[in-house]
Amino acid sequence: MDEYLDAAIAEAALGLREGGIPIGSILVHDGRIIGRGHNRRVQQGSAILHGEMDALENAGRLPADVYARSTLYTTLSPCAMCSGAILLYGISRVVIGESVTFRGEEELLRGRGVSIDVVQDPRCIEMMERFIQEHPAIWNEDIGE
Repeated sequence: MDEYLDAAIAEAALGLREGGIPIGSILVHDGRIIGRGHNRRVQQGSAILHGEMDALENAGRLPADVYARSTLYTTLSPCAMCSGAILLYGISRVVIGESVTFRGEEELLRGRGVSIDVVQDPRCIEMMERFIQEHPAIWNEDIGE
């Protein structure tokens, strides 16, 4: 198992326990977690606080070269907004827990030179499938349908 993906999954589970959408993210630089977060749209009444955005916010302001040498771990394929942030900050690698329940902008990221690894971790898939089944209105609101 990957300790960083495990940490992202733990963030997703925390978000679920808080009553939110179970998507977690971790930013790793030189083998150390420098930012962690989870989707807090529901908890904070936010339009933009996705897991990846929360992890970036919690990492704080960093020099461009730190982002360029960092890996972002996320339990779900990044949406257009989060992919834009990945590109804006020049994050060079993204590890995605799953893209079964939602396939985000993986091709955009690849096309812009970001290394993408999609794991299809059964824990991530099961957590999102259960959430979507139990909370379809929240899920549809989050993905804009």
